[in-house]
Amino acid sequence: MNSTTKIGRRPLLAALGAASLMSLPATRALAQSKVVIKFSHVVAEHTPKGQTALKFKELAEQKFPGQVEVQVFPNSQLFGDGKEMEALLLGDVQMIAPSLSKFDRYTKKVQLFDLPFLFDDMDAVDRFQASAAGKQLLESMTNRSILGLAYLHNGMKILSTNKDKLQRPEDVRGLKFRIQASDVLQAQFKALKANPQKMAFAEVYQALQTGVVDGQENTWSNTYSQKFYEVQKTIAETNHGVIDYMIITNQKWWNGLPDDLRAGLDEAMTEAAAYGNQIAADLNARDRQAIIDANKAKVVQLSREDLQAWRDAVAPVWKQFEGDIGRDLMDAAIASNQT
Repeated sequence: MNSTTKIGRRPLLAALGAASLMSLPATRALAQSKVVIKFSHVVAEHTPKGQTALKFKELAEQKFPGQVEVQVFPNSQLFGDGKEMEALLLGDVQMIAPSLSKFDRYTKKVQLFDLPFLFDDMDAVDRFQASAAGKQLLESMTNRSILGLAYLHNGMKILSTNKDKLQRPEDVRGLKFRIQASDVLQAQFKALKANPQKMAFAEVYQALQTGVVDGQENTWSNTYSQKFYEVQKTIAETNHGVIDYMIITNQKWWNGLPDDLRAGLDEAMTEAAAYGNQIAADLNARDRQAIIDANKAKVVQLSREDLQAWRDAVAPVWKQFEGDIGRDLMDAAIASNQT
């Protein structure tokens, strides 16, 4: 009885041992197949960009449980503005979301979004970005191994100064304005006979407070969250431009993913971007009212004639950059204003 039992056990133990040994390579393969995506950005988690990254993590990990892990690094925890693109191209991170103004080194076509008074409102921006021309821009840097996955909104730009009057273009002549590092934005303020000064975002409040610069252009949400309205006298609701981001990835890394995984991550990103864009819209509306209620900076509403004067003043900028951007692309953007 005992001998029979022992004999019976040996095949069983052998079988279990074989099964266990066979499972080790499979376990290792499963572990090795897990895709880790490092999503690095430079702002706080509560911002629309920060919330988009977290929503992408949630959706991607739901779609591919145990197969995909998204690690989000906000507030320049891994890389700041000046280093994140290099990190992406080296494979140190897989996704970043720079401002559209940062891409002119890689393609002049994306300068389109910096052209003043190109889009009437965010609905027009949405229509263009969803169009064939807008989607082609996401792929306009693939020769540099940069692939756009989605656009992300911040909002339409307003103009503020430390002066009491801000109604017409002549009111900004000779004033110093902080700008992002963009040739188009530099040309915009030169066309207004103002003095553009490229400056890091983190330095703007102190520069406004001390008079190093007289004014700035930004969204309602940035103007409120950074307290720029506390050190400016007047804000004109010009809606003269758009501040947006592009969520990008390393094309070689992206193309190396399995087809089904790539398709699922693309769906997750589209949904996450839509989620973040709605947050941005709500935030700008809320913060606009908060600035008005604070009653520290005067908010000026411009008439149709006022706005036309601004448009006329910066019209030469369109002509200046038409060759780099492409007239066909500009026409596609203009057409997006027609509902």
